[in-house]
Amino acid sequence: QNEYCALILSTSTGTRYGVVQVAGLIARRIVCRAQQGDRVYAGQRYGLIRFGSRLDLYLPLGTQVDINRGQKVRAGETIIAHLQQ
Repeated sequence: QNEYCALILSTSTGTRYGVVQVAGLIARRIVCRAQQGDRVYAGQRYGLIRFGSRLDLYLPLGTQVDINRGQKVRAGETIIAHLQQ
C-alpha cells in the first residue's frame, strides 16, 4: 500500500486547493513539515518525498494552468498555475 499525505490549502481570499504527496510501495518516505495553521508561500518547500514518487494537485475549476501534460516541473521553481482571485 502506498503512503500519502494530503493537505488542503487556502489562499488569503479563501480559494482552496488540495495537495497530495504519494510515495510508492518500495520507498514509502514522506516528510511533511507543514502543520495546521502554518502559512505556506508560493515557491516555499513544505516537505519532500524521499526517493521520489508523485504529487497530485487539485485546483479549482477555472484555474489557468501554465504547464503541459508530461512536462517536468521542479519544486519551488516551476509555476504550475495561476489561481483566480
